[in-house]
Amino acid sequence: MLFWVLVGCTSTDWRTASRESAGIAQPVSEPGAVIEFYAADAFSWRGWFAVHTWLAIKEQGAQQYTVYEVVGWGVDQGRPALRSYKTSTPDRYWYGAKPDKFHMVSGAKAAELIPKIQAAAKQYPWVNEYTLFPGPNSNTFPAWIGRQVPELELAMPFSAIGSGYGD
Repeated sequence: MLFWVLVGCTSTDWRTASRESAGIAQPVSEPGAVIEFYAADAFSWRGWFAVHTWLAIKEQGAQQYTVYEVVGWGVDQGRPALRSYKTSTPDRYWYGAKPDKFHMVSGAKAAELIPKIQAAAKQYPWVNEYTLFPGPNSNTFPAWIGRQVPELELAMPFSAIGSGYGD
């Protein structure tokens, strides 16, 4: 019975789910440096109790953000779990779920912290690993960055399951 409830809880198809901008990112036309952390309900039934988190950085004067996120799709075929890409829309819906910006740093402090975040990302120990529970997963990476760069003063959302992995 529980199986059918979980399977039938959503009619959303990930291929057609919204990936549009939520309109909450600092515009790329702003010249200053920005660091933004986002959370959106996890896809399908997982969103009942967990979020997917990611972070975006925009260096001073840059015209695009660099988004860092961990996803499990394709890891079993050799794709890395930690992925980064350039975009002008770092606040895209997470397969139909509208994100919330839960932390932001801007200006001179962001410009100072971005190189530390970039260096920490290169040292992430689970770059090719993904496990839904207990981790490492999408919430492990932003939390790990927060521990490596304590000046961020990052507080992860309560429902960021896996954010304590590796403590």
